[in-house]
Amino acid sequence: METYLREASVLLLQICFIVQLYYLVSNHSRLAGYKSLDELKPAGIPISVIISARNEAKNLAENLPLFLEQNYPDFEVVVINDCSYDTSDLVLEELEKKYPNLKVVTVTEHERFKTGKKFALTLGIKAARNEYLLFTDADCKPASQNWLARMAVNFTTGAEIVLGYSPYYKTNNLLNPFVRFETIKTATNYLSAALSANPYMGIGRNLGYTKTLFFKNKGFAAHMHVLSGDDDLFVNQNATVDNTIIEIHPEAFTYSPAKSTLLSLYRQKKRHMGVGKLYKNKHRRMLSFDALSGFLFYILLVLCLVFDFEPWLALGLFVFRLICQVIIYYKVFAKLDGKNLIWYLPFFDVVYYVYLNIFGLIGTFIKTIQWK
Repeated sequence: METYLREASVLLLQICFIVQLYYLVSNHSRLAGYKSLDELKPAGIPISVIISARNEAKNLAENLPLFLEQNYPDFEVVVINDCSYDTSDLVLEELEKKYPNLKVVTVTEHERFKTGKKFALTLGIKAARNEYLLFTDADCKPASQNWLARMAVNFTTGAEIVLGYSPYYKTNNLLNPFVRFETIKTATNYLSAALSANPYMGIGRNLGYTKTLFFKNKGFAAHMHVLSGDDDLFVNQNATVDNTIIEIHPEAFTYSPAKSTLLSLYRQKKRHMGVGKLYKNKHRRMLSFDALSGFLFYILLVLCLVFDFEPWLALGLFVFRLICQVIIYYKVFAKLDGKNLIWYLPFFDVVYYVYLNIFGLIGTFIKTIQWK
């Protein structure tokens, strides 16, 4: 029995190692080698920036002018005031007086019909006067005055979907390093997949697509019953190798504050993970193999070391994988504004795969009942 357990554990460890190495070398290395264009080329197309905001008075007052004052010749910013009961309406009224390129769409709560973010965004898209749309959130700040220009120029290539990146601010909060690490790992997955001709998701904090694509594919109709997924589910259903492009120039980032408590992080991730079960089957398999193989790799590694099941082989596989991770992720983390986080890799990688599997189960079985 012990011999069988030893052989099975070592074999499974090697299989998990091979799977993990495949994701590193075949997918993530593409992002490590990807170079953004430094030259800022004029796009010459009108753009509509769309922001859905619910009770975001403070963020709107602080962040909205940064979007309204972008270095771009022809654009509007459409803000959907989604059933807010704070002073958002007053803030937006004052901003409308100062900025002629601001358009406000107001959604009021119905007693029997509860609206969500997808409904608000749909109204905003309908109100937008331009074909090319960029999306962000009220708590986000553009990294530069060229954010819009950097994102917009990708539409001139014929792309219908532009996948941007949105890091979190660095703070002294104890959760912050891991939240930023997890965000970079998530971005590494979806950006690498897009470069590997297999795009599967984007994030609403920094995303672009065309109005034609939205209405041609009936918008959010296929998943309107799911509160989350206005970003990743839409991309998952509509992105192809031919219509999707990524943009990761530092000037094209949008920054936002990370969750600072375990409860707020739990709520956010439960909401995000809950839509994963609606991804296309090939994408669910891809993400599941990565999550499960990473989790089992560490479980089997500990098992082999504790019970003396070929411990030197197990340790060798761990060290080899770690070296490959450092070589590839050093470049990736530097591109995604997380260079200092590479030193957390040996510890955070373990936490990441445990966390990924736990929240994957939570998202599968626990339903989200509100988007904000």
